[in-house]
Amino acid sequence: MLKKLTMFLSILLPWPARRCLLERQFGYSIHPTSRIGFAWICPRRLIMEENSRIGHLTICKNIDLLHLGAHSIIGQLNWITGFPSGSSRHFAHQPDRKPELILESHAGISSRHLIDCTARVRIGAFATLAGFRSQLVTHSIDLEAGRQSSEPIEIGEYSFVGTNSVILGGSSLPHHSVLGAKSLLNKKWEAPFHLYGGVPAKPLKQLPEDLAYFRREEGFVW
Repeated sequence: MLKKLTMFLSILLPWPARRCLLERQFGYSIHPTSRIGFAWICPRRLIMEENSRIGHLTICKNIDLLHLGAHSIIGQLNWITGFPSGSSRHFAHQPDRKPELILESHAGISSRHLIDCTARVRIGAFATLAGFRSQLVTHSIDLEAGRQSSEPIEIGEYSFVGTNSVILGGSSLPHHSVLGAKSLLNKKWEAPFHLYGGVPAKPLKQLPEDLAYFRREEGFVW
C-alpha cells in the first residue's frame, strides 16, 4: 500500500524530482536523458538506458523487469501487465519463468497495445510494434494439463508488426520481417526478410533485403 501511495504521489512531481525519488525509493535505474510521462510504471525492476521514453497514460504492473534499451520508446495508453514470479500455485511448474518486457536499442511500441508479460516478451533492436490495439499474450490455459501455462514471445530486430495483430506465447517473428495487419502469429518462424500474414500467419512473400526500413540507423521513423 505504501509503495502504491508513493508511486501515485511521485507522478505529481516535476520529472527531475520524480526520477530521483524513483531511483532512491524503488532502486530503479533511469538514465538522466530518459523520461517517463504521466504514467503508472511499477515493475519490480526498471532499467531505462539513455534517451529512452515512456508516454502518457501507459500502465506497467505485475512484472519483474521492464528494460528499455537506448533510444527505445513505449508510446501512450499501453497496458503492460503479467504475473510476477514468486510463491504461487499459478505457474508453479515453470520455476524459470521470466515475467519481463525487454526493448532493445531503438525498438518502438506505438500506442494502445495490450502486452501480457507473464513470460518474457523481447522486442529486438530497431523493431516496431506499430499501429494500435495489438495483443501480445504469453499465457493461456493448457487444456491437456488443466492448468495455466506461459511461453515467451520473440520479435526479431528490424521487424515490423502491423496494427491490430495478435501474437501468442511461444511465437517468434524473425529478424527483418513484417507481420501484416490483423494477423495471428501462433508459432515460431525462422526465415528472415519475409512478409508473414493471415490467420494463422504464414510466409506470404520474400522481401528485398535493401528496404530502407531494414537499413535505418535511427529507430523512430519520421
